[in-house]
Amino acid sequence: MSSNVTLRERLIVTIASLLDGARHVAVGASSPIPAAAAMLLRAQKEALNAPPVRLSILGSVKHNLFTNGSAELFDCAGQGRIDAFFLGGGQIDGQGNINLVGVGEYPNTSVRWPGSFGSAYLYFTVPKVILFREEHSPRVFVDKVDFISAPGTSEPNVYRKGGPYALLTGLGLFMFEPENARFRLVHMHPGHTLAEIQAATGFRFEIDPQLSVTPAPDEATLALLRGRVLDELGETYPDFAQQLTKEITAHAE
Repeated sequence: MSSNVTLRERLIVTIASLLDGARHVAVGASSPIPAAAAMLLRAQKEALNAPPVRLSILGSVKHNLFTNGSAELFDCAGQGRIDAFFLGGGQIDGQGNINLVGVGEYPNTSVRWPGSFGSAYLYFTVPKVILFREEHSPRVFVDKVDFISAPGTSEPNVYRKGGPYALLTGLGLFMFEPENARFRLVHMHPGHTLAEIQAATGFRFEIDPQLSVTPAPDEATLALLRGRVLDELGETYPDFAQQLTKEITAHAE
């Protein structure tokens, strides 16, 4: 395992490991880290001559077979042809509810965000939804969201194939336990402590008995990420690819 790895590289590799087993991964707009993770998974499978992974990255020309944008994404999800997707939120609570509308009592929100769009639909139809936010603070991870854009769980008589699978942040990795609607902390990123994560999280969570430091990638994975994946990422996210390259160079010095 390599210790010479940046936080963002660790996030990308962690997401790729969560995606293992997915045949079709969809990535929304403005999601460079999840996109890089999906590209890494595809590269890993090709290196092993394993069944291919299909990517649908909105906003990409090269890595997206859709010609009608999100409409086709929703059709595929409803037909059960997307295995994994990513959601974030201005607020996320301990039951996996996400808020993309704003802060305060709706409709008189003091802070307004872009809106829910198709988040609730995709939360119900995609089997593996990974929640991702780099910022880990009490203002993001709250006890109860001010507005539910998409619910993390449903009543037993409500049919849904999808829901939260994991939550990855700049501090650690949580897995979601649907049976008790709670998150369980399984990994802490290097340099962070359990007490720090608890203080930065506005909701209670379970602690895995095998809680450990987030694994670093091996040299082969790191080579794929810093080579092929960075090159592919530059087509859709040139600014992010340049930033990541600079971070890698600075980290190595």
